[in-house]
Amino acid sequence: MFGLIGLIIMGLIAGLIARAVMPGRQPMGFIGTTLLGIAGSFMGNFLASLLMGGSWRVLQPSGYIGSILGAIVLLWVGRKLA
Repeated sequence: MFGLIGLIIMGLIAGLIARAVMPGRQPMGFIGTTLLGIAGSFMGNFLASLLMGGSWRVLQPSGYIGSILGAIVLLWVGRKLA
């Protein structure tokens, strides 16, 4: 259960950082920001596990970086598609 709560908190933090880093206005609320961060966390950690080999570890320094980078990429892709 702590893993799910940790994932939600990490998603919120990654989403907030991604929105702060990307220039311009992103019209999304609290839940959208959290979902952006969670999706970015999955994407970033999945790509890192493919490139580096190994297991997913969200709550470690490389997991934080992967989550933030994944959320930034998803935010950029969403902006280009909209």
